[in-house]
Amino acid sequence: MDPKLILIILMLGSMLFMLFLAFSGPSATRAMDRRLSAVTSRHGGADADMEQRMRKAVASRSTAKQSQILVSLIPNPENLTKRLRMTGKKWTLSQYAGACALVMIAVIGIGLFRGWAPLTALFVGTASGLILPHKYVGRLITKRVKKFTMTFPDALELMVRGLRSGLPIAETLQTVSTELPGPVGEEFRLVTERIRIGKTMDQALAETAERLGTAEFQFFCITLTIQRETGGNLAETLANLATVLRQRAQMKLKINAMSSESKASAYIIGSLPFIVFGLISWINFHYMESFYTPDPNGLFGLSLMQLVGIGGMCWMGIGVFIMAQMINFEI
Repeated sequence: MDPKLILIILMLGSMLFMLFLAFSGPSATRAMDRRLSAVTSRHGGADADMEQRMRKAVASRSTAKQSQILVSLIPNPENLTKRLRMTGKKWTLSQYAGACALVMIAVIGIGLFRGWAPLTALFVGTASGLILPHKYVGRLITKRVKKFTMTFPDALELMVRGLRSGLPIAETLQTVSTELPGPVGEEFRLVTERIRIGKTMDQALAETAERLGTAEFQFFCITLTIQRETGGNLAETLANLATVLRQRAQMKLKINAMSSESKASAYIIGSLPFIVFGLISWINFHYMESFYTPDPNGLFGLSLMQLVGIGGMCWMGIGVFIMAQMINFEI
């Protein structure tokens, strides 16, 4: 049998095995036990609540021990854990590492199947395994933060109506967590849960502001802090803040509309050479084979085409960076 075919089969088998290990969920028995314990904690009194908290503490301790294994493989796991939480998904470090390995193995297998040199396939596969999952997570974070920012003024107006009707601030936070869906309800639900377990409102809001990283929620935290120290009508202050945030969102939409043509040009100019290069390499690899073949007599072991390609990528990177800065406005 062809050694290349054997290598591809082994890579596919490893990919399926890692997929099973990374994304295999808990058993049905454990899920049923967790649901029963949750129901018992809601209706079983203080003892059941204490038992549920102890189970959560043990589970978090075991999860931390499992995450320590990945410290030697993943740089800065605390930052990566924070990014995964910002997506709103219940992903773990092991699942993220498994997805990176799957992407890397898939790209290496495709490259070897297309006749790439092993070193080139390894380099491209490693770069894809590190960059593509990172970009996907960043896209999910941007999408969730954007959705939160769009719905956040509605949450403030709901809080204003609750405060004017006589409800305390803690009850208005609880109302927002139950009435509004999506990221806003989820984040306010986490705030109310932190307050319920003994943290102050400032600590709960500070943790949410650190995880979201949006200026809108930081404005909200600063408003509550200043109002608590100086006094005043909190309902009127939050109503004014909601108006400011809506105007801020409208200004962002106007800027995006005015700069959409420049963004489209930057995307086309920046991505077209890479798309054409990838298509030519896929259709006629022998035509581009000299680009993947190193030259021992060249500079740093690189051929002339490789040096020209690196220079062109540098100049394109500078041009794209300048265009991005020209259409980047701080509001």
